[in-house]
Amino acid sequence: MTIKQMSLSCCTILIALLFFMTPNSIAAGSETAPQLSDSPEEMKPFQYQLEDRADPFVPFITAKSKESSVNMNEIVEKKATLTGMQLFEPGQLTLVALLKAGTDDIAMVQDFTGKGYMLREGVKIGRRGVVKDITSNRVIIEETAETRAGKKIITEVVMLLKKEGEK
Repeated sequence: MTIKQMSLSCCTILIALLFFMTPNSIAAGSETAPQLSDSPEEMKPFQYQLEDRADPFVPFITAKSKESSVNMNEIVEKKATLTGMQLFEPGQLTLVALLKAGTDDIAMVQDFTGKGYMLREGVKIGRRGVVKDITSNRVIIEETAETRAGKKIITEVVMLLKKEGEK
């Protein structure tokens, strides 16, 4: 036998082996070939798990968020514990007396039940007010409010001392 004949017979044997072998018999011989099943019982459809995840098909920007605008001039109330005279707004109190003790000016006010309180300059009153000045016939309270934009709004509330018989 010549080399040509030997190579021709080897090629013929290889072709015959490949032609007659089925894919299952090839996969059975190798340990790493994946096993695919075509039965419908074993094939499960994919389901997206929503637990603690956002829906991927919902747009980030919605029409509602475009329409709803925040009023930047709205006054923001600060969360704070109110004590003492901060529990009363200036409109809830009535100025009943003004005193001068040395260089200190003292104002006496009373609530709707008739209970009396003393005010000095710098005392906080209400949510936003501070006693700014006490004169011979009035108490000036300065209220400072802050908007969402950070702008400060300052207003003055004047409590007048009424004479006997005035309302």
